[in-house]
Amino acid sequence: MTLNIYFFYLDVMNHVVARTLLSAKDPDPVEVAHADSASPVFLLCEHAGRDIPEALGDLGIAKTILDSHRGWDIGAEALARKLAERLGAPLVIQRYSRLVIDCNRPPDSPLSVPLESDHAPVPGNQAASAAERSARVEEIFAPMNAAVGKLIEGRHAAFSVHSFMPKLDGVTRPWQAGFLSRTDLATARALCGHVAVARPDLTLAVNKPYRIEAKSDWFIPAHAEPRGLTHSLIEVRNDQLGEEAGIALWADLLADAIRSVVGI
Repeated sequence: MTLNIYFFYLDVMNHVVARTLLSAKDPDPVEVAHADSASPVFLLCEHAGRDIPEALGDLGIAKTILDSHRGWDIGAEALARKLAERLGAPLVIQRYSRLVIDCNRPPDSPLSVPLESDHAPVPGNQAASAAERSARVEEIFAPMNAAVGKLIEGRHAAFSVHSFMPKLDGVTRPWQAGFLSRTDLATARALCGHVAVARPDLTLAVNKPYRIEAKSDWFIPAHAEPRGLTHSLIEVRNDQLGEEAGIALWADLLADAIRSVVGI
């Protein structure tokens, strides 16, 4: 994303937008937990929900697609909430499915409103007009981005919580968790190392199963890096988050690691 486009979206998010997509029946796109916290840590979960605006119907997809990893990051919201509780940190949660709009993509990217996800077509997106895509940016992405911009100010560290599939495109992913960064590899490595000491039985990695790229990521390039914050995008394999015990375990591991890295 160019700097001019970036500032355009910063301008949009600070204005009240007349809604053409979301109605009074639809949930607000953003929830904030611990908004009044003075913690130096900020948390975000962009792929928390599976909601679809009523006006979009079912996007032409089966419920099994929506409920799968294509529609949201399975277990990420529950983990993010428990991590926020452990740290007493503010948390921004984005409620709409990543198939409506992926809020960790640059809003002008073709990945923002995906035409397909893991080989499953999304007919409701393939038929969307430019105006309809813009409405998703203005009414879902921009409020989340505004909440992030407001709550991240004055913090020293920022972390985004995601989950990933154990296997994708027939390729097994052996890591239970990955810690992603582009310019702050020291933090990603420190988090990874801290968890490894606590649980040497786990397989962990830095910049796996993904890498941060400006063309495909939003939060870290647009918010964490420009502010010079200690940061990482945290990926936990979703088979680790299927039960309460697993979620609690990872919340404890990550909270301890973040406290160590941030010095709190």
